[in-house]
Amino acid sequence: MSVAGLRRAARESVSGLPRQFWWLWTSTLVNRLGAFVATFMALYLTLDRGYSASYAGLVVALHGLGGVVSSLGAGVMTDRLGRRPTMLIAQTSTAVSVAVLGFMVHPVAIATVAFFVGMASNASRPAVQAMMADIVRPEDRVRAFSLNYWAINLGFAVSSAGAGFVAEYSYLAGFLGEAAMTLVCAVVVFMKVPESRPDKPVVSGRAVDDGTDEVRLSTVLRDGRFMSVVGLSFVIALIFQQGYVGLPVAMGADGFSSSDFGTAVAVNGVLIVVLQIPVTRFIQHRDPRRLLIVSSLLAGYGFGLTAFAGSVAVYALTICVWTVAEIVNAPIQSSLVVRLSPARGRGRYQGMYTMSWSAAALIAPLMSGLVIDRFGAQWLWSACAVLGTGAALGYWLLMRNLPGEDVAAPEGGSRVAESGAAVASGADEAAGTGPAVERTG
Repeated sequence: MSVAGLRRAARESVSGLPRQFWWLWTSTLVNRLGAFVATFMALYLTLDRGYSASYAGLVVALHGLGGVVSSLGAGVMTDRLGRRPTMLIAQTSTAVSVAVLGFMVHPVAIATVAFFVGMASNASRPAVQAMMADIVRPEDRVRAFSLNYWAINLGFAVSSAGAGFVAEYSYLAGFLGEAAMTLVCAVVVFMKVPESRPDKPVVSGRAVDDGTDEVRLSTVLRDGRFMSVVGLSFVIALIFQQGYVGLPVAMGADGFSSSDFGTAVAVNGVLIVVLQIPVTRFIQHRDPRRLLIVSSLLAGYGFGLTAFAGSVAVYALTICVWTVAEIVNAPIQSSLVVRLSPARGRGRYQGMYTMSWSAAALIAPLMSGLVIDRFGAQWLWSACAVLGTGAALGYWLLMRNLPGEDVAAPEGGSRVAESGAAVASGADEAAGTGPAVERTG
């Protein structure tokens, strides 16, 4: 492609999105630039504090449990209190709890505060995802989610390598750095991001209930197709989580340092930064069913190849494989979740979806610590290959009867009406299969 073609593609990738989205994007970028706890917790506990892989797995699992506990509550807050207040509360609480965690020395205190960090840090995710769905046109959502995911990994690519060297100097500096960056996010949201929660229709000067906002957690749980997506998301997240819980422990056991791990895992962020936008342009009009199946297989077998790694270069090569899976899976999955979510219930739906990743963050460290301690890392990577195969089969079964094209929903009230009808009918007819993701993770 020529230079002019590249410029045109870049311009088309970022044009037409509202200013509010870009401030939200900036907040995401700043937050990920300060990421430390989720990436280096296992190394901090095993190398710096001298605890076993099982204890490290327990603490990281408690961090994940905090996310599970807060996901649904944050989803309800997002719908009732609003997107912006939920983000402010979550980000401020995260900054305080992360700073406190850096000073904890007793094992019980570390585990307890890690749980609260998980609660606080996870609480903003349903609000961010719901706000993006509110402010971006349906036809632009795949692109918007990709750009947001790109910001997450741009920050991750910069911070992971740098934080690895910071960790060798002082883990406390890493904790305090994340706390400071999270406070900056809260300031950005407070100063620049207005509320986007849909209002009730107004008749004769009074807000009325048109029946489209009767979305409860029970509504979400009864939505069979959406809950199937949540279940498959959990399996995929369980695989991807091994890059941040199983991989660092395995590399540490093989004699590699925190900077070695930081350098290797930075490949993930760098590749996403380089490839996310062009790959999204390539896949956005292709069959999402095949893309979800292929990405599941790449994720499973990408981690499976880690069993053969013996050097930083080979570890980095395996990371390249499952990173491609992540690039494909992320925007498809997130946009599919939005399409299955009624406008005034997006917080609850996003909370349930976020819980699938939080639950994976809870289970993955327990699984990796137990398997590595008792059987060895090779068994963990084999399990990832099996899970990837199972997820691919699950996507095939779930989506084989869906129509082949996605028709963008109209804007404004008609979108709300369509969403309300989707809830009433179990969301089956509103689902579609259009090009549709998070990490989140």
